[in-house]
Amino acid sequence: MSTVLAAESVIKRFRRRTVLNSAGLWAREGSVTVIFGRNGAGKTTLLRVAVGLAGADAGVVIYRGERYRRPRLATLAVGGLFFIPERGLLAAWFTLREHFRLLARTTRDARIDDAITTFGLETLLDRRPNSFSTGERRRAEVGLAMARGPRCLVADEPLQSLAPLDADLVIAGLRQLASGGAAIIVSGHEVHPLMDVADDVLWLHDGRTRALGRPSRASEDDEFRRAYLGPAA
Repeated sequence: MSTVLAAESVIKRFRRRTVLNSAGLWAREGSVTVIFGRNGAGKTTLLRVAVGLAGADAGVVIYRGERYRRPRLATLAVGGLFFIPERGLLAAWFTLREHFRLLARTTRDARIDDAITTFGLETLLDRRPNSFSTGERRRAEVGLAMARGPRCLVADEPLQSLAPLDADLVIAGLRQLASGGAAIIVSGHEVHPLMDVADDVLWLHDGRTRALGRPSRASEDDEFRRAYLGPAA
């Protein structure tokens, strides 16, 4: 599987505090990479650097073979990258139907009907996002990503605060996108559902990234179990 998106040797400081110290990530074609880490470990910062929304003090981002010291999201998006931030991306003044219509104008062969069906969005189409529950909003966002047919999807905490049924739909959608060839990278704390969907597991700890491999191997890593999963894992 070829690597679609990678960030290497990323260093990021906020004043005197070093949040990332030679951290990295990658997303491979047709697979799902999951980043775990405690709150404040720098997962969101690393993702924002990788998609061009935050500058780094050092490091490089590689997207589809092109190397960037300071990538811009607009540039990467033209090349097929879709980013779902933790706080959401829907415009409050548009209905969901209007979001899909705008997407259809800019995306050739948009898979809108498939996305609506996959994520159960039929009853949400004529509502505005400010009336959505957290789960409805997240299903709509991942549905928009699916409709676009991204080469790479980066999602920050996509399962946060979701009811089990909503989380199941989002996980199924991520796996469907990966099976279609997309490179997926997500962050989160929801160990069991994310381990179920992951092909590769990364652990961000003390500013550095550790590659733990497949979920079965990650679950057996003594340091990861002790410092992150806990004794009940």
